[in-house]
Amino acid sequence: MASEIRLGIIGCGRILPAHLRGLRLLREASFEGFRITALMARNLDDALRFQRRGEGPPPRPPASTSPGDPLGAPHMYVSDVHPGEVAVYDSLDRMLAEAPIDAVYVLTTHATHHDFAIRALRAGKHVAVEKPMAMTVRAARRMTEAAREAGRTLFVLENARFRPAARASAWAARSGVLGDLQLLLCMMIGSAEWSPDVVLAHTPWRHDRLGGGGVTTDFGPHLMDWVREVAGEIDTVGAIARTFEPIRREYDEAGRVLTEIAADADDSFFAHLQFASGALGVLGFSAAGHGEPIALPGGRAIYGTRGCLKQGYVVLDDGSRTPVTALYEAQADAATRAREFPLPLEDPFALEAHQFLSAIASGEPPELSGEEGLRDLAAAFAVLESSHAGVPVRVADVESGVVSAYQDELNARWGIE
Repeated sequence: MASEIRLGIIGCGRILPAHLRGLRLLREASFEGFRITALMARNLDDALRFQRRGEGPPPRPPASTSPGDPLGAPHMYVSDVHPGEVAVYDSLDRMLAEAPIDAVYVLTTHATHHDFAIRALRAGKHVAVEKPMAMTVRAARRMTEAAREAGRTLFVLENARFRPAARASAWAARSGVLGDLQLLLCMMIGSAEWSPDVVLAHTPWRHDRLGGGGVTTDFGPHLMDWVREVAGEIDTVGAIARTFEPIRREYDEAGRVLTEIAADADDSFFAHLQFASGALGVLGFSAAGHGEPIALPGGRAIYGTRGCLKQGYVVLDDGSRTPVTALYEAQADAATRAREFPLPLEDPFALEAHQFLSAIASGEPPELSGEEGLRDLAAAFAVLESSHAGVPVRVADVESGVVSAYQDELNARWGIE
């Protein structure tokens, strides 16, 4: 890169350590064309908590104890990524007006994504926004419009797309290894940490329907991004979403209840998908579930006319059984592998940062553009719209706004015109 891209980070919460880790790995891989120059949080202490090692308020404990969960990433500081001064702000307007920044990460609660992103775009900044990109599909459309008007990059931080297994699975489906796709399946009920009634990620707003909560739009974009990468565009969705646990609780280590909150956001959904190609899919996810969690072995399965992908293996009709990642390494062309795993890197947060920064530097649209994030969000909201209406809905109608009954109250609550 000809010069450093100066990054401002909006929102200093529990997902920030995973992003800082990714940015540090990027610099360690000799990609040094960026610098974090500003942090903004409404509570200034939250920004100071990430500024420099050995300074500021003490770190919060990770929100998850699972080593594979980004919310379980260990605390990091900007000073761990690179040396230098970092300004801190508790006002977005001041940060946009005063800070030496070219681009921002929006890592705030879901309800503020569209507002903060649009304000940054109108101030001439490039924007990377955490998934889900917006509170509603209409809000996401306003973001893509603002990016086009400003001539700036809008990128959706969907880290799950960059995981090696996800990349290999998408390649196997698109390359014809499995033949013509017929069926997709992904199912998980319950989790070790949050089921049946624990407050998700220790953030009560995740259970407030009008506050941007609900697993369909929180976890759903991950799943919809994967199935769209694997099988192409979704035509129709027929689904049911429910709230099985109307009270969520925080517990101490002895299992005693510390706090209780009312929960009206969905904690479970099941969806039937029909793809434009004619393939069919079933997705299910629940953050409720008493007893023990259960998941489809390997998490996801894809069936085609030549074989299937299950439990991380490609199993073909000729009897061969090969790890999908090994098949990807052996058969994917060098250009694909270099594009999907540059430098080389495998950390998904480093890879998404590389793509965002490279798009800014080159002026080319990123793979995970605002338009792409909008399609993922529309597919997730199609689940809720279908459940609300009691009939299947077309994803294109949700994306265009023709179908929006479930979202109308959200748009009114947040003044999204």
